[in-house]
Amino acid sequence: MNLEKAISQSVLDAIQAVYGVKVEETTIQIQQTKREFEGDLTVVTFPFTKLLRKSPEQIGSELGDYLVANNSLISKYNVIKGFLNLSINSSYWLETLSAIYSDANYGLMPVTAESPLMMIEYSSPNTNKPLHLGHIRNNLLGYSISKIQAANGWNVVKTNIVNDRGIHICKSMLAWQKFGNGETPESSGKKGDHLVGDYYVKFDQAYKAEIKALMQEGLSEEDAKRQAPLMQEAQAMLVKWEQNDPEVRALWGTMNGWVYAGFDETYKKMGVDFDKIYYESDTYLVGKGKVEEGLEKGVFYRREDGSVWADLSGDGLDEKLLLRSDGTSVYMTQDIGTAKLRYDDYKIDKMVYVVGNEQNYHFQVLSLLLDKLGFEWGKDLVHFSYGMVELPEGKMKSREGTVVDADDLTEEMIRTARETSEELGKLDGLSEEEIMQIARVVGLGALKYFILKVDPRKNMTFNPKESIDFNGNTGPFIQYTHARIKSVLRKAEAEGFQLHADLGTVEISDKEQYLIQMVNSYPQIVAEAGSEFSPAVIANYVYELVKEYNQFYHDFSIMKEENESLKNFRLVLSASVAKVIRLGMNLLGIEVPERM
Repeated sequence: MNLEKAISQSVLDAIQAVYGVKVEETTIQIQQTKREFEGDLTVVTFPFTKLLRKSPEQIGSELGDYLVANNSLISKYNVIKGFLNLSINSSYWLETLSAIYSDANYGLMPVTAESPLMMIEYSSPNTNKPLHLGHIRNNLLGYSISKIQAANGWNVVKTNIVNDRGIHICKSMLAWQKFGNGETPESSGKKGDHLVGDYYVKFDQAYKAEIKALMQEGLSEEDAKRQAPLMQEAQAMLVKWEQNDPEVRALWGTMNGWVYAGFDETYKKMGVDFDKIYYESDTYLVGKGKVEEGLEKGVFYRREDGSVWADLSGDGLDEKLLLRSDGTSVYMTQDIGTAKLRYDDYKIDKMVYVVGNEQNYHFQVLSLLLDKLGFEWGKDLVHFSYGMVELPEGKMKSREGTVVDADDLTEEMIRTARETSEELGKLDGLSEEEIMQIARVVGLGALKYFILKVDPRKNMTFNPKESIDFNGNTGPFIQYTHARIKSVLRKAEAEGFQLHADLGTVEISDKEQYLIQMVNSYPQIVAEAGSEFSPAVIANYVYELVKEYNQFYHDFSIMKEENESLKNFRLVLSASVAKVIRLGMNLLGIEVPERM
């Protein structure tokens, strides 16, 4: 039984004993005591005034007297208006710390073959361009949410759907055919995804030039866009692809191969991975089959031009295109096909899509369509809708080549981390190999933490310079505190001091007790982050813990403490804080160095 549950039961017993009445457990309100008041837990007495016909202050005093006399957990109390503040016996906090220190899997729920299965989709790149800053937020959120849900006892399958077909892919292919002169990643020295992305930009530049020329000849902008030769050729290439034209398919396979190799390199550097990757080229035909099946069952209907639609007006939405008049599929068709393949592959209890908030309507429709097609989890699917990420300069556009490339950004972060660390003297005396490792860990940690500490549902502006700061709510500040604690523990070990979990009856201060309480709240924080699908809950908790530890480190002696029991206690407390920092940052996909 956790502490709050135990105190709640004691309050129920106290009301029965003191007043001879029985109250429902739901009327007991217990919260953490505010920092400005003495105490650990607060019981709200206002709800009992009507029943007991006494003032909230009188009820607080009478209950406080009974609890101190009859519950060994409670050492003293004070009453402020309708709030009964209870101080928990320090022996309880010492036992709690001892248990935390000894628990290698602290805050993690066990996962077995019988655990419910949650599939989490993230990344979902197109194979016509490299990953950019927007993809970084998506990947970091998806990966962190996967780790948080696994920590909450879910059997998690991390999945990716690669958008490897469609008109946007044909644009890159056509531009390479026309302007590439046989260029390859090997001949150019470029990563494959960067090379293909360059041709996507070249297509757009040439296409815009054609539109401009046609408009000068008197065509409207709409007609010019439709009649531009490049766009017509790209659309013809897409039809050939769907007809399995060997030449188009061979070029498609080659260029996608370049992109996959590039993606793999970026994912590895970013520290994210997947258990299963699906490809739109495999799923769209399955989707078309499910749409045809829905057509036969009367779930969908066909218009005169041959296109297939879903009428969702009865659900408060509009009509949704599922197959074009020429038989080609749309994104929704692909998502239906992917859902079927996933449902065939796994016994999914909950499906989570990590996709930006510009796709809110799409997933509202997908949920309805999957439900109508008989997928058990369709109605309950979770669209984890996150906000856009921008730079201080504003929005990014792929077609115009103004995006911030993920590879360039991670390299810049690592370089900046090294420069900042050198300026602060944190790399003195280290080998080049150690310096490179610390720069990588700090640079990526700064990037990940800066993005994940923000409420994921909000739009955000990413500022690389701010994120590297070794002070304030940043990844490097947290990493440095972890390294500082590890340095203290190494010093203790070098002096032959053996830490042990038996903390005895040592006298501890209110600040030390509060720090234990913070460490003790970690499992509840993990549960909250899981229920809210929010890595920001973990990030900001770890920051507050680190701030509190740094105050303790400043105010209290550790290695110079002469009382051996007190020294052991403070080292065990420090080791437990370091463990929670490491565990919490791990749920964000962030490494913490042993030394900095």
